[in-house]
Amino acid sequence: MSSERACMLCGIVLSANEFSNGGCPNCQSIFEEAGVSAIECTSPSFEGLVGMCKPGKSWVAKWLAVDRYIPGMYAVKVDGRLPVEVIDLLPYYKPRDGSQVE
Repeated sequence: MSSERACMLCGIVLSANEFSNGGCPNCQSIFEEAGVSAIECTSPSFEGLVGMCKPGKSWVAKWLAVDRYIPGMYAVKVDGRLPVEVIDLLPYYKPRDGSQVE
């Protein structure tokens, strides 16, 4: 059984322990401002993995909207919904579960 989880905001995939101990390396300040833990903003249900070595130079990273984040493994789709406290802080939020119609 895998303990990997994906952040519902940025899509980075880490172990549950890494999220519990260090938070999300991309989104932790937002989660702290919202008063929620990083683990509440992650999901064990995700699809597809893309490895990003140089997100700033990758068209795939830009397509996934992770080109400004740290290198790592990112999920293509993450099931779940962020807590409303986090969504309220964001000027624009596009769910990573594919539910938003453009």
